[in-house]
Amino acid sequence: MQAVAEAFYPRGGWTRAFQYIKLRLRRLPGTPEQIARGIFAGAFTVFTPFYGMHFIVAAIIAKLMRGNILAALLATFIGNPLTYIPIGIIALQTGYFLLGIEPRGDLENNLFVKFSRAAGDLWHNFMAIFTPERAHWDELIVFYRDVFFPYMIGGIIPGIILGTICYYLSVPVIRAYQKRRSARLRAKMKKLREQAGSAAAKR
Repeated sequence: MQAVAEAFYPRGGWTRAFQYIKLRLRRLPGTPEQIARGIFAGAFTVFTPFYGMHFIVAAIIAKLMRGNILAALLATFIGNPLTYIPIGIIALQTGYFLLGIEPRGDLENNLFVKFSRAAGDLWHNFMAIFTPERAHWDELIVFYRDVFFPYMIGGIIPGIILGTICYYLSVPVIRAYQKRRSARLRAKMKKLREQAGSAAAKR
């Protein structure tokens, strides 16, 4: 129950969680462009319907783009229980528009019902392996036709838009942070050398 609760409201709150992710992104090794390409991959991935596999998809895209894989994994946290519903609605509406499909009924409730029925079919088919029951595919076919495929097609454009925005926002921020960090490290090393020189002179 605690793990489920923290998925919706992490320990310390969402603000602290996002601050931690931002700090980790700034401290990643690599050029600002490599890290930003990883962020693009993670941001794009949250608009794909491959729930439960976002880490894998983001890592593959980051690898293909020669981006930072850890940055891609961290950027997938853009998709979370607070954002999945609006992300899903945007992707589906775009997919319906591009495919020329009219959504049936209220989109949000319809989406929940089709997810539930598809999950029920999956569970039934899994249990059918061990029992005399026959596998049912009707709800899964409906889910693929009305949800998964439109989601996959419709998520491409908003995913690219979000990824591009994240890329161009993150490059100057990461570059400025790396420069400040390098300057602080050089100042620290200079101070240590001066202290070592003073200690040697006193001897």
